[in-house]
Amino acid sequence: MKHITKLLAAAAVSMAISLPARAETALTVHYPMPGFFKDVMDTISKKFMEENPDIKIQFASPSATYEEGIQTILRQVGTSELPDVTFVGLNRLRMLNERNVGLNLSPLVQKDGNMAEQGFSDTILKLAQVNGKQVGLAFATSNPIMYYNADLVKAAGGDPDNPPKTWDEVIALGGKIKALGNGVDGIDFRWQGDDWMFSALLFGAGGKMLNEDESKVAFNGPEGQKAVETLHRMVTEGGMPVFTKAAGEQAFAAGKVGFEFQTTGALRNTIKNVGNKFDLRTAKIPLIDPVNGRLPTGGNAVVILTQDEAKQDAAWKFAKFAAGPYGASVVVPGTGYVPNNELAAKSAEYLGDFYKQNQLFQAGLSQMPVMVPWYAFPGSNGVKVTQTIVDNLSRIVDGSAEPKEALDDAADNVQGMLPRS
Repeated sequence: MKHITKLLAAAAVSMAISLPARAETALTVHYPMPGFFKDVMDTISKKFMEENPDIKIQFASPSATYEEGIQTILRQVGTSELPDVTFVGLNRLRMLNERNVGLNLSPLVQKDGNMAEQGFSDTILKLAQVNGKQVGLAFATSNPIMYYNADLVKAAGGDPDNPPKTWDEVIALGGKIKALGNGVDGIDFRWQGDDWMFSALLFGAGGKMLNEDESKVAFNGPEGQKAVETLHRMVTEGGMPVFTKAAGEQAFAAGKVGFEFQTTGALRNTIKNVGNKFDLRTAKIPLIDPVNGRLPTGGNAVVILTQDEAKQDAAWKFAKFAAGPYGASVVVPGTGYVPNNELAAKSAEYLGDFYKQNQLFQAGLSQMPVMVPWYAFPGSNGVKVTQTIVDNLSRIVDGSAEPKEALDDAADNVQGMLPRS
């Protein structure tokens, strides 16, 4: 009997040795803005690996901003440092497409055949398309909202239950909050870093960045002039100081600013940082033109970079999972971004009841009907164009240039950076 047992044991060992081990595919994933996304990425990747034990997710060092992220990826193209998957700002997908960087997902979408059943409607798919080509899948989408300190609004004679609905009302109440003294400021408008919040004013006035054939700058037209004049009035009438992005956020969280205008994606962090210091509220951001005004869609898309076919299959699984209903159910409550997946937004299993129970998140959701794509400038100078706009907005805020002067200077400089036909 012992002899038979030994034989069986030996046979089992022999079979274990001869059978090939299950192959594991390792994907290196890069993402931007860890302050927003680190916890979200950790949660999504952990769940994905539990459901796909043959795929391992490992993270490259994250980038501080979308702009830094795209430049890092473009530097790494053709090197061993290039990650298999990355998350790219929606306004930078065009840069990848023009350089033919990244996998065309259109054949995978067609082959999949049931994207709508997974919550990826045509509208959602188009957020990450360039000229009809599926460059990525929208992962996190946002719009700019108004955060406000209800205690300061009330102290200045406003009604916290009926927040301002026009920029005139915001600026007037901001000035009254500033007049309260004690180191309090009226407004923080997040103009730094990129052109997104300028887009909120420009698009909100019904304007466009370039003309239809993208040969000429259009943001210095009447709509653009209204946009920069509004920014100027925030400073001169509304009590807005020259904040850095971080300083503005810290001052608002400390209860020293009445109104803060920035992405809904910062909502979770804002709630955490404010704590119980004051009564935090949110509302829609005013549109300069309530009829024709629109808002830019911020956020990013998951993009597959690897040329390895085996890794591409694994990366497609991960991309759909991250941008799918489970991913959205992590991103929305974990950040404040609006849902980019219809199944997640509608199903009680994911976010169906979330908005009923979380009033602060409803402002961004209510603005989804007026969201339009974050404009992507053509050519190789996209990052320089963005910085040029930001630099001239800075001149308006610090008072070193009149609004029209700064806007015209930005337009002249950007015109010279556009591709020549």
